[in-house]
Amino acid sequence: MRKSLPALRVASALLLLAGSAAITSASLNYFSDDMPPFLVEKLPLPRIDLWLLALRAHVAAAIFALPGCLLLSSASVLRWVPRLHRWLGRFIAAAILLLLAPSGFYLSLSAKGGLPSTLGFALSGAIVVWAMVQGVRMARARRFADHRRYVLHVLAQLSVAVTSRALLMGFALCNLDETTGYIVALWLPVLLSAAAVERFASPRRSHETSRALPADVRFAGLRRVAAV
Repeated sequence: MRKSLPALRVASALLLLAGSAAITSASLNYFSDDMPPFLVEKLPLPRIDLWLLALRAHVAAAIFALPGCLLLSSASVLRWVPRLHRWLGRFIAAAILLLLAPSGFYLSLSAKGGLPSTLGFALSGAIVVWAMVQGVRMARARRFADHRRYVLHVLAQLSVAVTSRALLMGFALCNLDETTGYIVALWLPVLLSAAAVERFASPRRSHETSRALPADVRFAGLRRVAAV
């Protein structure tokens, strides 16, 4: 079982990267099209210009956020290129806190599905902001096990963009009511992603996993990050 975990992590990362690339490809026209097709169903909006600005800021940050978090989660990058890990972490944290989260909160106010969808997006965004701030604090305090747990929460919530769309495709094949499917496809990944991180990256679990590793492997990458 343990031997299969690295392969499972690599496969999951590749699927998320593929999903992120597909979303990015489908979103590029937002920067040239003054009226994206799905905007029509939201009309009338009080400030279309502000909504489009928030959408483009959100997409621009999202293009880097999920792939960047996947790269930051790589043990190889942490061990062999610690300076890249540190500076990429700062860039991704700034993009999330200054662009992705604020624009996401604003866009959630007009989300399809009404209040349940708004609350789902707001919860996911709140987890991202809370976890990102805590992750930065733990890194500065050299509490690396806690840092890992918090940034995994960020990664897990960012992955909702991919898993939610996959669920929507499945629900469409099952002819599930569109609004109901949208709400379920949002809330289910948000809650399960948060629960999965707490299950597999809790402080106790991280401590047990760390103790099972040789000391030179356990601290090599972290020492390098602290030194740069």
